[in-house]
Formats: sequence, C-alpha cells, structure tokens
Amino acid sequence: MRTLAFALSVILSAGTAYAGSTGPDIDKVNGSIRVDEGQLAGDLETVNGSIHLANHAKADSADTVNGSIELGDDTEIDSAETVNGAVSLGQRARIRHDLESVNGAITLERGADVGGKVSNVNGRIRTESARIGGDIETVAGDIEIGADSRIEGGILVEKPSGWSWGKQKNPRVVIGPNAVVRGRLVFRRDVDLYVSTSAKIGAVEGATAKSFSGATP
Repeated sequence: MRTLAFALSVILSAGTAYAGSTGPDIDKVNGSIRVDEGQLAGDLETVNGSIHLANHAKADSADTVNGSIELGDDTEIDSAETVNGAVSLGQRARIRHDLESVNGAITLERGADVGGKVSNVNGRIRTESARIGGDIETVAGDIEIGADSRIEGGILVEKPSGWSWGKQKNPRVVIGPNAVVRGRLVFRRDVDLYVSTSAKIGAVEGATAKSFSGATP
C-alpha cells in the first residue's frame, strides 16, 4: 500500500506540472511558441507565429497556419503541420507520424527520422542522411534525397490542378549517393530526375532517370 501511495503521489505531482501526455498544451492566435532545451510540452498550436523546439525538447504536436516549425537536435514530436512556412528538423530529430506543409520548404538534417509521410505543395524537400518511413509527396517542389538517406515508401509528384499562367519550371528530383527509395517513384507531371549510380530505387513511372556519379549531378 505504501508503494502504491507513493506511486500515485508521484503521478499526481507530475500532473500538476505537465497537463498533457508529455507536457502542457500551448495555444496562441498571434505569436510564436518556443519550448526551451530539454523541456516537455503537449499540443502546440498557433495561427500567426512560428514554433521552435530547442535541443532535446519534446512535444505532442506542432501546428501553425502562418509560420515556420523548427525542431532542434535530438527533439521528439508526434506530428507537425503548417500551411505557410518552412519546416526544419535538426540532427537526430524525430517525428513519429506525418510531416506536412502546404507552402514551405522541408529539411531533414543528418540522422533525422519521420515515421510517416512527408508532403508539401510548394517548396524544396531535402534530406541529408535521414530516414522517412512513408512516402514523399509534392506538386511543385524540388526533391533532394541526400547521400545515405533512406525512404521506406516512395515518391509522388502530383499534377498541378487549376489554372496556371506561362510555362512552369519542372521540379528537380535528385537521388543522391547510397540513398535508398524502396517504393515506386511516380511522376504525374514532367520532372528532371537524376539518380546516383550508387543509389537504389523502386520502379519509375512517368519519367526517365539520368544517372550521375559523384556527390551531385
């Protein structure tokens, strides 16, 4: 009984400090959100503002409408989503599920890991010795799968919808040295596809790959 009482007291005292599954929720309309180094947070939501997790911080989710999301080194979060803003993951940062942006670049530094899919409409998607558990999806963004990166799903570049004026630039897709893309590479619009001679990829649909040796095409 004493052991049980002590365990309950620890849980209750922790609950007073952290309201969510990992920490307190933070919700803003106008303003940025910052979680300091090594701190815990719950759901992070803002409309006009960026979200920043310092090194070793953890949170449940990060969602913003107009603003960037920046995850420092060794951070952990369940999911991240922004409408207008870039998303960057530091070294060994981890997102357990999906990473989504509408208009904004997405960058995964060395050792970063996303358990689900990574998607945007506009903006470059770049990985550097990182892992993605699902697909990479875009419409108009360039894709750069850096050296030693691993994509467990495939790549999908969708055809733009609606009206467009003038000739659009082809997205540039580069699969770097020793990178692996296990799933299919499906292109529903014209792209410029470059694949390293040391990379391993799935079947390609809708494009012709140009081989290159060395670090970049």
